[in-house]
Amino acid sequence: MSLTDLACRTAKAKEKSYKLSDGRGLFLRVHHNGSKYWAGAYRFHEKQKELSIGVYPEVTLVEAREAWELARKTLKGGTDPGAAKQAAKAGRLEAEKQTFEVTAREWHQKKLRTWGEGTAANHLHRLETDIFPEFGSTPISLVTSQQVLDALRKIEKRGALEVSNRIRGLVVRVFNYAIACGYTQTNPAMPLKEVLEVAVKGHFAAIEVEELPAFVQNLTNTPDRMFLSTRVSLWVMMLTFVRTKELIAVPWSELDLEGGQWIIPAERMKKARDHVVPLSRQAVAWFRKMQPLTGRNQFVFPNQRQPDDHMSDGAILMALKRLGYHGQMTGHGFRSLAMGTIKQELGYVHDVVDLRLAHVKKNKVDAAYDRAKFLAERTRMMQDWADYIDRFALPSLL
Repeated sequence: MSLTDLACRTAKAKEKSYKLSDGRGLFLRVHHNGSKYWAGAYRFHEKQKELSIGVYPEVTLVEAREAWELARKTLKGGTDPGAAKQAAKAGRLEAEKQTFEVTAREWHQKKLRTWGEGTAANHLHRLETDIFPEFGSTPISLVTSQQVLDALRKIEKRGALEVSNRIRGLVVRVFNYAIACGYTQTNPAMPLKEVLEVAVKGHFAAIEVEELPAFVQNLTNTPDRMFLSTRVSLWVMMLTFVRTKELIAVPWSELDLEGGQWIIPAERMKKARDHVVPLSRQAVAWFRKMQPLTGRNQFVFPNQRQPDDHMSDGAILMALKRLGYHGQMTGHGFRSLAMGTIKQELGYVHDVVDLRLAHVKKNKVDAAYDRAKFLAERTRMMQDWADYIDRFALPSLL
């Protein structure tokens, strides 16, 4: 006769373990200590075997029957259900080891040959900073869209809308790789493009030319309100108006302080060519202020938590927020601020300023000629720009 739940529930322990049969090989084993386990008896290749199904009452009578029926179908198909269960368990354990971080690093390693050194380092830095701490330890097959969205929303809250969308793109690529490798079947990051905020290109928040004096005075009044490296990075950003990603990851090796130049190599440039940034006396002085602190490090502006890494891309935005310029100024905004001020207040022509911004002409011959022709003038322009800023700074700033 088949078992009932009442019979299972009221079965008492005896001196020796015994079985209560449910028919067709399924039985409930009652141990001498009162614990009860479901199992199924079967023969495979003339050998008598048992398949463990689970503990009663965690596994109910109905659930045990369903599991045993599946095992019988596996057996009829010519497969040992016990071996199939072990393989499935091994697969689950392997899947648990295949976390998002493990997969992402595997993908990153495979792609190294196709990227420049700067691109590879930037991709990994973004994942390590904003993604791995959120769900890096989760098996990639279990990562949900909500987990990815929560991580991206944190980036959005910093005001880094472009970064958020770029990181979503990286996560999409990691999941595509995982699908191709059989680690997972879905890409939870793919649909999130529709819900993320998008930065309007060409409209980075920037204060007006007339607001520059007040900004400089605010910055000179904040030595105790932010880390020295953060304060120096803001000054260097304003004096050089490079892109944020170029500033935060500047290594000492790119700087020629004696010659007054910063040469950003092609792999770190948006246009994939070397770019010379003339350094004013003030910019050199700010860099020298960092030498006793970080001169032995790789990066001029190291990460506060991970000194071997560079400053995070959100540090500039957070510093501007602490100064009271949230939503009014961004790191990229220094470029438009400088361009407007230099033309409006210092009288430089557009071509000279445009070349300092690393904008390039489509004609490569003209572009090379212009870079050589205007280097001396750009050097003079950068010094004039720094001197103009000094008009509003407090005495003995450096």
